[in-house]
Amino acid sequence: MDPSVASPRINQYERGKHLPDTLILERLGAVLNRPLPFFYAADEDLAFLITTFHQMRSTQRRGLLTLARRSDV
Repeated sequence: MDPSVASPRINQYERGKHLPDTLILERLGAVLNRPLPFFYAADEDLAFLITTFHQMRSTQRRGLLTLARRSDV
């Protein structure tokens, strides 16, 4: 993306004037180290969990998933 249009485009996304397509969100996520589901999180807590899970090593993920599957929630 050309830097001269990047700022106005992001501003339009932030104001809700335009919605980015999935490809744009994937590219933005790659730059920000955020997975695609992060951009669709309904609240800050979910966004935090998605980001944390994304940044975990595979062994940590398996442990967390095991714990979550045992939960009675």
